[in-house]
Amino acid sequence: MKYNYCGRSGLQLPEISLGLWHNFGDVDDFETSTSMILHAFDRGITHFDLANNYGPPPGSAESNFGKILSKELKSHRDELIISSKAGHLMWDGPYGDGGSRKYIMASIDQSLKRTGLEYFDIFYSHRYDPNTPVEETMQALIDIVRQGKALYIGISKYPPQKAIEAYEILKGQNIPCLIYQDRYSMLAREPEAEQMNINKKYGVGFIAFSPLAQGLLTNKYLHGIPKGSRASKSHGFLQEKEVTSEVVKKVTALNELAIQRGQTLAEMSLAWLLRNEHVTSVIIGASSVEQLKDNLRATDNSLFSPDELNLIENILR
Repeated sequence: MKYNYCGRSGLQLPEISLGLWHNFGDVDDFETSTSMILHAFDRGITHFDLANNYGPPPGSAESNFGKILSKELKSHRDELIISSKAGHLMWDGPYGDGGSRKYIMASIDQSLKRTGLEYFDIFYSHRYDPNTPVEETMQALIDIVRQGKALYIGISKYPPQKAIEAYEILKGQNIPCLIYQDRYSMLAREPEAEQMNINKKYGVGFIAFSPLAQGLLTNKYLHGIPKGSRASKSHGFLQEKEVTSEVVKKVTALNELAIQRGQTLAEMSLAWLLRNEHVTSVIIGASSVEQLKDNLRATDNSLFSPDELNLIENILR
């Protein structure tokens, strides 16, 4: 596994991290979850990405990770980077959502209790809250670091100008932002427009989530929407209406190139992200050890010829 320095910090992250957004809740098989985490660690994945609302039900991914950590990896705590977040709806009432100091402070205490940890390596503001001043959210994160509940600060999904505002506040308090997390894939390239250059200016790392576009950048949807897939369900983040003929056409052309490169579409899609100098790490999700192994093979060939990169650009346009 290759490790990259995160922004201008001395912290290194593996180029592939494991996210626990899906498949680690109480509704999932605990033995499979355990096997995936242990295999990831054995393969050099040292960074595990959580949030207070991951599950379902919310909070259960943190609780299950805590159980696995306590039973299987307790002696390896200092070899791990464990991150969590707060910002989306977690509990009912006016104090269970957003970016207020009240919510952020309560959230990290709950997350530490669920995971059984003394501190998080990285703690994020999970989203920009337009109803809370950025300085209030940032001051809560600053105080979390000063209280020893987290080592580093991150933000996720902030609009570019609000990210700059956050970076300036943190810099002024001598606790700079370590990392910025956002959705980024061949089919979702918005961070390229401004955010990546902003991060470079401020020395902030970038970590991508949903690198396979919720499964669109796999061979799963090449011939329609299979039964039981994410897009076949009425709930979730990938809806049937998103699997358009135009998207399928692009994905099919990308798959043909991946075959020529001796890769699966998923492997090539991840490799395409890893070649970007702005990307510190890519967060993958997996529902099985076999799927995890497939994703990890992306590191075997992350070099692209100029012709291949031009072809990819033409396909995506």
